[in-house]
Amino acid sequence: MIEQLQSGVFLGDQISGTDYTVFKVRVKNSDIPVGKSGGYRVISQVLSPDALLLLLIYAKSDQADVTTAEIEAAVVEAIHES
Repeated sequence: MIEQLQSGVFLGDQISGTDYTVFKVRVKNSDIPVGKSGGYRVISQVLSPDALLLLLIYAKSDQADVTTAEIEAAVVEAIHES
């Protein structure tokens, strides 16, 4: 995943419904040999062609999908912290 990001490839599915360019990536959890529901979700915001902001990481088994409101709140929090 890191190598792909370093080469400029944005991974995952773009999340619609926000005012930001945000992607969700599904990452396999090698400790839990269960299909897609056993992995992690990484939510990130594209700031520019060279910058990506990590917003959220969560285990799919621990949390259902995050809402657009939660994503937007994470963006606002990240902006205020930087």
